[in-house]
Amino acid sequence: MDRYNEILKKYWGYEGFRPLQDEIIKSVAAGKDTLGLMPTGGGKSLTFQIPGLAVEGICIVVSPLVALMKDQVQNLKDKGIKAELLYSGLSLKEIEIILDKCLFGNIKFLYISPERIGSDLFQIKLRQMNVCLMAVDESHCISQWGYDFRPAYLKITKLRELLPEVPVLALTATATPDVVNDIQDKLEFKEKNVFRKSFERKNLIYLVREVEDKNRYLLKIFSKQGGSSVVYVRSRKRCKELAEFLKTNNIRAEFYHAGLPNEVKDFRQDRWKRGVVQVMVATNAFGMGIDKADVRTVVHMDLPDSLEAYFQEAGRAGRDGKKAYAVLLYSKPDRVQLLKRISTSFPEIDTIKRVYQSVGNFLQVAEGAGKDAVFDFDLSLFCQNFKFNVLQAFNSLKVLERAGYLELTDDLEHESRIHFRMERDDLYKFQVANKDFDAFVKVLLRSFTGLFTDFVPINIDLLAKRTKTSKELIVKYLKELSKYRVIQYIPRKKTPFIIFTQERLPQTFIKFTKEVYQDRKENLSQKINSVINYAETKSICRSKFLLEYFGQAYAPACGQCDVCKELDGGVISKDEFASISQEIGMIMGKEIVAVEAIIKASKFKEENVMEVIRFLKDNDELESLDGNRLRRISP
Repeated sequence: MDRYNEILKKYWGYEGFRPLQDEIIKSVAAGKDTLGLMPTGGGKSLTFQIPGLAVEGICIVVSPLVALMKDQVQNLKDKGIKAELLYSGLSLKEIEIILDKCLFGNIKFLYISPERIGSDLFQIKLRQMNVCLMAVDESHCISQWGYDFRPAYLKITKLRELLPEVPVLALTATATPDVVNDIQDKLEFKEKNVFRKSFERKNLIYLVREVEDKNRYLLKIFSKQGGSSVVYVRSRKRCKELAEFLKTNNIRAEFYHAGLPNEVKDFRQDRWKRGVVQVMVATNAFGMGIDKADVRTVVHMDLPDSLEAYFQEAGRAGRDGKKAYAVLLYSKPDRVQLLKRISTSFPEIDTIKRVYQSVGNFLQVAEGAGKDAVFDFDLSLFCQNFKFNVLQAFNSLKVLERAGYLELTDDLEHESRIHFRMERDDLYKFQVANKDFDAFVKVLLRSFTGLFTDFVPINIDLLAKRTKTSKELIVKYLKELSKYRVIQYIPRKKTPFIIFTQERLPQTFIKFTKEVYQDRKENLSQKINSVINYAETKSICRSKFLLEYFGQAYAPACGQCDVCKELDGGVISKDEFASISQEIGMIMGKEIVAVEAIIKASKFKEENVMEVIRFLKDNDELESLDGNRLRRISP
């Protein structure tokens, strides 16, 4: 690992790898298809960035999270490592420039959103690239049984077809055993090869509190618990309301959701990371890529849609290894609200077909046309024009996406970008002939680099400040230069995109298979019921419940969650509980053993041994055969 440690030290300044990182890197270096299951904050990106730097060629990185890809690309560039990013919303000229740099510019990492994989231009250029590794982040998205299935991920199999000898590294933080197998099948692993570490977080205490007045209980939490915290809520409106409530009760709070401008999100995130703000009230848009180790509390005010989502969000607490809390506030109406999501997530088939027809009309796409076309899409305006409920339309689009008819990207904010179309000599002639633009062109050239080779993000506020003019005048100048074909100017905008993955079909041709609709609906129902069971159980350790959901057989009871404390009643210490449990396992082995024999062989008090046996039976680790004899239950 000397070469890899040198790279780690040179670019990241670390002396050694975290657990599992070096094993995954060795596997990838040996050319093996590899699946790495690493918890949130476990340093997944280094497992492909370091082997990518260690050999010749370019590493292709597929990820669904454009904001996170942008951060990673910028971080690599800041280290002097050449990296580029392809995603929906770039112009054809931008895409051509990026792909040519990958061919001729010694680019080491090309990050790409899954939607872009299917384009003919990308696949033609890819055949000419020297690719050393393909990394698939958030790889659970390729499994239809994953909690965040994205059909565009299935296009990755085309990459395997084009690059049959290139090893694949798949990464995810959360996956059930079925999803683990499905990822490897879908990515066509030559042989099964999984590296995982226990999902157990011994420093993280899971608590569920059934309360009617959640706001008041939240104040109770923060009156006792200091340090940085995140409070997750479902809606943007609730986000703002709860932050205001906390502020009026003298708690330094801010709110964060996907609808805020990027500069506002960055500003609030920075204040929270520096500790100026104690509590961030947020939707699930907050957290991806957030590297803050000292979060002491994560509170969920509402039931999440899945235990995968809950485990990932709760896992943002206590990454520094110190004691932290994951608290779920629950009330009986929450159950009803969550169960409703099953029907709202899967509208009636006729409704979905009407949405498809209306989208084609809204975007003015003729039947038989539109394949691979990318369109700005204003969901609110669409619903207003065609009289759809927003949630109904959004979920219909998601079903159409799973069926492979179109794709809907996340709501993305794209900064203003420019690229000089003229060569330097022609630009000089233009400046001489057009004195009114000369000073402004010089400001552009002084303010930003790479304008002749790339589309470069520009800051309109900065330009207005440097030229001592208004932002409106800056935009006017940019438009004029674009009209003269001096530059290509792409204005800033915030919008999702719709991509037609096949030509628009007549409504009668739209079909939904059992796997796309009914099976997915049943899968969502199972996930939602697992969340409800987690919230309502009074007999199974919270940590054990989560670990066994993710396939960790015989997971130990944590001894510190609300269930363990209730069952323990303070009679047995956590250490004694663990010792008795271990001793029972050694006494029994794989045999059927009488309770009296266990008590006789144990060195602990009879009442304490019986208490542990009762707990193990309640948690489905021991089975009582006839009221006296016990058998260990296989996973």
